Amino acid sequence: MPSPSIREAPPGAVVDRVSFEVEAGKVREFAHATRATDAVHTDPQAAAAAGFARMPATPTHVVVAGHHRDQQQFVRDLGLAIERVVVGSVKWEYHRPLVAGDRLTGTRRVVADTTKEGKRGGTMRLVTLETSWVDDSGETAVTQREVLIERGRR
Repeated sequence: MPSPSIREAPPGAVVDRVSFEVEAGKVREFAHATRATDAVHTDPQAAAAAGFARMPATPTHVVVAGHHRDQQQFVRDLGLAIERVVVGSVKWEYHRPLVAGDRLTGTRRVVADTTKEGKRGGTMRLVTLETSWVDDSGETAVTQREVLIERGRR
């Protein structure tokens, strides 16, 4: 559970926790939306021929978890002004492929919370978050790291 109004979030502070299932239909939709051309993401037979027990998700599939999160609430909990927040970067480290039927629980934590002067004036706040996506067996399947930037006022 997030801490109320984390202004300068200490490293390790939990921002949120969310669970979702990697659904075959969503894998197909996401593959189509991201223009993935490998049939393993849309055809169970192609996935089986490639050695997968079930259709594998595309590499950025965990972004669908955003539909299960209250994005505005966690931004407020961090004390950020949502109208000035942009995503600076997102990186994923896969420990194994995600496949249809996986159930993942992600715990998002603060890794760093810093400020720096912007080139256009104002102080920018940079909050680095890390989500550990764990499957039902307790193994980490994916580690996601993102940097949120709150632009300074001009």
